[in-house]
Amino acid sequence: MRCVVTLLLLALAAAAQNPGLRDPDAAFWREHAPALYRVKVETTAGAFTLEVHRDWAPIGADRFYNLVRAGFYDDSRFYRVTARFAQFGIAGRPEIAGAWRERRIADDPVTQTNTRGRFAFAMTGPDTRTTQIYICKVDMSAQDKDGFAPLGTVAEGMDVVDRLYEGYGESAGGGMRGGKQGRIFAEGNPHLDRDFPKLDKLIRASVIR
Repeated sequence: MRCVVTLLLLALAAAAQNPGLRDPDAAFWREHAPALYRVKVETTAGAFTLEVHRDWAPIGADRFYNLVRAGFYDDSRFYRVTARFAQFGIAGRPEIAGAWRERRIADDPVTQTNTRGRFAFAMTGPDTRTTQIYICKVDMSAQDKDGFAPLGTVAEGMDVVDRLYEGYGESAGGGMRGGKQGRIFAEGNPHLDRDFPKLDKLIRASVIR
Protein backbone atom coordinates (compact mmCIF):
# COMPACT_ATOMS: atom_id res chain seq x y z
CA MET A 1 0.00 0.00 0.00
CA ARG A 2 2.83 2.40 0.84
CA CYS A 3 4.34 1.76 -2.62
CA VAL A 4 1.05 2.66 -4.32
CA VAL A 5 0.76 5.89 -2.32
CA THR A 6 4.34 6.82 -3.21
CA LEU A 7 3.70 6.23 -6.91
CA LEU A 8 0.54 8.32 -6.77
CA LEU A 9 2.41 11.22 -5.18
CA LEU A 10 5.16 11.00 -7.79
CA ALA A 11 2.61 10.91 -10.61
CA LEU A 12 0.79 13.95 -9.24
CA ALA A 13 4.04 15.87 -8.91
CA ALA A 14 5.10 14.99 -12.45
CA ALA A 15 1.78 16.11 -13.92
CA ALA A 16 1.87 19.38 -12.04
CA GLN A 17 5.32 20.21 -13.41
CA ASN A 18 4.42 20.16 -17.12
CA PRO A 19 3.16 23.62 -18.12
CA GLY A 20 1.89 22.27 -21.44
CA LEU A 21 -0.98 20.57 -19.64
CA ARG A 22 -2.56 23.98 -19.10
CA ASP A 23 -1.75 25.23 -22.61
CA PRO A 24 -3.14 22.93 -25.33
CA ASP A 25 -1.80 25.31 -27.99
CA ALA A 26 1.84 24.97 -26.93
CA ALA A 27 4.42 23.70 -29.44
CA PHE A 28 4.91 20.66 -27.19
CA TRP A 29 1.72 19.11 -28.58
CA ARG A 30 2.80 19.17 -32.21
CA GLU A 31 5.44 16.45 -31.93
CA HIS A 32 4.81 13.35 -34.04
CA ALA A 33 4.84 9.96 -32.38
CA PRO A 34 7.30 7.23 -33.35
CA ALA A 35 6.07 4.70 -35.91
CA LEU A 36 5.74 2.17 -33.10
CA TYR A 37 5.80 2.87 -29.39
CA ARG A 38 4.70 1.30 -26.13
CA VAL A 39 3.06 2.82 -23.08
CA LYS A 40 3.31 1.21 -19.67
CA VAL A 41 0.22 1.87 -17.58
CA GLU A 42 0.65 1.36 -13.83
CA THR A 43 -2.59 0.86 -11.92
CA THR A 44 -3.83 -0.25 -8.52
CA ALA A 45 -4.73 -3.59 -10.17
CA GLY A 46 -1.25 -4.10 -11.66
CA ALA A 47 0.49 -2.92 -14.82
CA PHE A 48 -0.30 -3.40 -18.49
CA THR A 49 1.40 -2.29 -21.70
CA LEU A 50 -0.22 -0.69 -24.73
CA GLU A 51 1.46 -0.96 -28.13
CA VAL A 52 0.63 1.86 -30.55
CA HIS A 53 1.00 1.60 -34.33
CA ARG A 54 1.08 5.09 -35.80
CA ASP A 55 0.14 3.84 -39.27
CA TRP A 56 -3.16 2.52 -37.89
CA ALA A 57 -4.37 5.96 -36.80
CA PRO A 58 -1.68 8.67 -37.03
CA ILE A 59 -3.69 11.61 -35.71
CA GLY A 60 -4.85 9.65 -32.67
CA ALA A 61 -1.42 8.10 -32.12
CA ASP A 62 0.19 11.55 -32.01
CA ARG A 63 -2.40 12.90 -29.55
CA PHE A 64 -2.04 9.88 -27.25
CA TYR A 65 1.77 10.00 -27.38
CA ASN A 66 1.91 13.64 -26.35
CA LEU A 67 -0.70 13.26 -23.62
CA VAL A 68 1.25 10.37 -22.13
CA ARG A 69 4.63 12.08 -22.24
CA ALA A 70 3.10 15.18 -20.61
CA GLY A 71 1.74 13.13 -17.71
CA PHE A 72 -1.89 13.92 -18.54
CA TYR A 73 -3.19 10.51 -17.45
CA ASP A 74 -1.12 10.26 -14.27
CA ASP A 75 -3.15 10.02 -11.05
CA SER A 76 -6.53 9.58 -12.74
CA ARG A 77 -9.24 6.94 -12.49
CA PHE A 78 -10.78 4.14 -14.58
CA TYR A 79 -14.18 5.77 -14.27
CA ARG A 80 -16.13 3.67 -16.78
CA VAL A 81 -15.55 -0.08 -16.69
CA THR A 82 -18.05 -2.68 -17.86
CA ALA A 83 -17.93 -6.30 -18.98
CA ARG A 84 -17.25 -5.01 -22.51
CA PHE A 85 -14.59 -2.30 -22.06
CA ALA A 86 -12.47 -0.24 -19.68
CA GLN A 87 -12.33 3.53 -20.14
CA PHE A 88 -9.99 6.22 -18.82
CA GLY A 89 -8.79 9.61 -19.93
CA ILE A 90 -10.26 12.45 -17.87
CA ALA A 91 -7.45 14.11 -15.95
CA GLY A 92 -7.76 13.92 -12.17
CA ARG A 93 -7.28 17.66 -11.72
CA PRO A 94 -10.27 19.79 -12.84
CA GLU A 95 -8.18 22.65 -14.19
CA ILE A 96 -6.36 20.27 -16.53
CA ALA A 97 -9.42 18.21 -17.45
CA GLY A 98 -11.29 21.41 -18.29
CA ALA A 99 -8.51 22.74 -20.51
CA TRP A 100 -8.77 19.64 -22.69
CA ARG A 101 -12.49 18.88 -22.58
CA GLU A 102 -13.21 20.41 -25.99
CA ARG A 103 -9.78 20.05 -27.62
CA ARG A 104 -10.94 17.82 -30.42
CA ILE A 105 -8.93 16.12 -33.14
CA ALA A 106 -9.98 15.03 -36.61
CA ASP A 107 -10.94 11.44 -37.24
CA ASP A 108 -8.58 8.82 -38.60
CA PRO A 109 -9.84 6.32 -41.16
CA VAL A 110 -10.70 2.97 -39.56
CA THR A 111 -8.01 0.58 -40.77
CA GLN A 112 -8.21 -1.99 -37.96
CA THR A 113 -11.02 -3.65 -36.08
CA ASN A 114 -12.17 -3.29 -32.46
CA THR A 115 -11.44 -6.80 -31.26
CA ARG A 116 -10.50 -7.81 -27.72
CA GLY A 117 -7.37 -6.00 -26.56
CA ARG A 118 -7.59 -3.17 -29.09
CA PHE A 119 -7.98 0.40 -27.85
CA ALA A 120 -9.18 3.65 -29.37
CA PHE A 121 -10.40 7.14 -28.53
CA ALA A 122 -13.97 7.46 -27.34
CA MET A 123 -16.11 9.94 -29.29
CA THR A 124 -19.68 11.13 -29.77
CA GLY A 125 -19.62 11.60 -33.55
CA PRO A 126 -17.34 12.77 -36.37
CA ASP A 127 -14.21 14.67 -35.30
CA THR A 128 -15.02 14.65 -31.56
CA ARG A 129 -12.07 12.70 -30.14
CA THR A 130 -10.35 14.43 -27.21
CA THR A 131 -8.47 12.52 -24.50
CA GLN A 132 -10.66 9.58 -23.46
CA ILE A 133 -9.53 6.04 -24.30
CA TYR A 134 -11.42 2.75 -24.16
CA ILE A 135 -9.91 -0.74 -24.22
CA CYS A 136 -12.01 -3.56 -25.67
CA LYS A 137 -12.45 -6.47 -23.25
CA VAL A 138 -14.53 -8.40 -25.78
CA ASP A 139 -15.04 -8.31 -29.54
CA MET A 140 -16.47 -4.85 -30.24
CA SER A 141 -16.02 -4.89 -34.01
CA ALA A 142 -19.54 -3.45 -34.39
CA GLN A 143 -17.85 -0.14 -33.43
CA ASP A 144 -15.87 -0.13 -36.66
CA LYS A 145 -18.72 1.15 -38.83
CA ASP A 146 -19.19 4.12 -36.49
CA GLY A 147 -15.68 5.42 -37.02
CA PHE A 148 -13.89 4.23 -33.89
CA ALA A 149 -10.31 3.80 -35.11
CA PRO A 150 -8.03 1.55 -33.01
CA LEU A 151 -4.57 2.96 -32.25
CA GLY A 152 -3.05 -0.29 -31.08
CA THR A 153 -3.42 -3.24 -28.80
CA VAL A 154 -2.69 -4.43 -25.29
CA ALA A 155 0.73 -6.07 -25.68
CA GLU A 156 1.06 -7.27 -22.08
CA GLY A 157 -1.22 -7.46 -19.07
CA MET A 158 -4.67 -8.01 -20.54
CA ASP A 159 -5.43 -9.92 -17.35
CA VAL A 160 -4.91 -6.63 -15.46
CA VAL A 161 -7.39 -4.85 -17.72
CA ASP A 162 -9.86 -7.65 -16.99
CA ARG A 163 -9.35 -7.12 -13.24
CA LEU A 164 -10.15 -3.40 -13.20
CA TYR A 165 -13.13 -2.81 -10.94
CA GLU A 166 -16.34 -2.87 -12.96
CA GLY A 167 -18.95 -2.95 -10.20
CA TYR A 168 -20.12 0.63 -10.83
CA GLY A 169 -20.63 0.05 -14.55
CA GLU A 170 -21.94 3.18 -16.25
CA SER A 171 -22.90 4.96 -13.03
CA ALA A 172 -19.50 6.49 -12.21
CA GLY A 173 -18.74 8.09 -15.55
CA GLY A 174 -21.18 6.86 -18.18
CA GLY A 175 -20.08 7.80 -21.65
CA MET A 176 -19.52 11.14 -23.27
CA ARG A 177 -23.20 11.01 -24.26
CA GLY A 178 -24.36 9.62 -20.92
CA GLY A 179 -24.43 12.89 -18.99
CA LYS A 180 -22.50 11.46 -16.03
CA GLN A 181 -19.09 13.03 -16.61
CA GLY A 182 -19.84 16.60 -15.60
CA ARG A 183 -18.87 16.12 -11.96
CA ILE A 184 -15.63 14.38 -12.95
CA PHE A 185 -14.63 17.43 -14.97
CA ALA A 186 -15.79 19.84 -12.28
CA GLU A 187 -14.52 18.06 -9.16
CA GLY A 188 -11.89 15.56 -10.34
CA ASN A 189 -10.48 12.76 -8.22
CA PRO A 190 -12.04 13.91 -4.91
CA HIS A 191 -15.53 13.27 -6.32
CA LEU A 192 -14.68 9.82 -7.67
CA ASP A 193 -12.71 8.77 -4.60
CA ARG A 194 -15.54 9.82 -2.29
CA ASP A 195 -18.53 8.59 -4.27
CA PHE A 196 -17.01 5.63 -6.11
CA PRO A 197 -14.17 4.51 -3.82
CA LYS A 198 -13.66 1.10 -5.41
CA LEU A 199 -12.60 2.47 -8.79
CA ASP A 200 -9.09 1.46 -9.77
CA LYS A 201 -6.55 4.24 -10.08
CA LEU A 202 -4.30 4.94 -13.04
CA ILE A 203 -1.10 5.73 -11.17
CA ARG A 204 1.16 6.57 -14.08
CA ALA A 205 1.40 6.12 -17.86
CA SER A 206 4.82 6.38 -19.49
CA VAL A 207 6.31 5.87 -22.95
CA ILE A 208 8.78 2.98 -22.79
CA ARG A 209 9.54 2.48 -26.54
